[in-house]
Amino acid sequence: MKKVFKVTYKGHHILVENTWFNGEKLFVDGELQDQNLGFAFDRATLYGVIRNNESANQKIKVSLGGAVTVGCRIFVDHELIYRNQ
Repeated sequence: MKKVFKVTYKGHHILVENTWFNGEKLFVDGELQDQNLGFAFDRATLYGVIRNNESANQKIKVSLGGAVTVGCRIFVDHELIYRNQ
């Protein structure tokens, strides 16, 4: 089973893929930034960066988890920008 979560934040495209047996992946503007391999029983965390002009980069944190269905929350600089559950 594969689940995809997408959000656009200030013109940047953030995509998170979650699969049962191949783990989780975080893409920012099409670039793979973090990946967990294998099967996660309970929850997973991914980290990335939005690269802006010069050194004004913003940190991304993705929290995935759930018992029956997978929930996803995406934070940029500790601000919640996406929540599906």
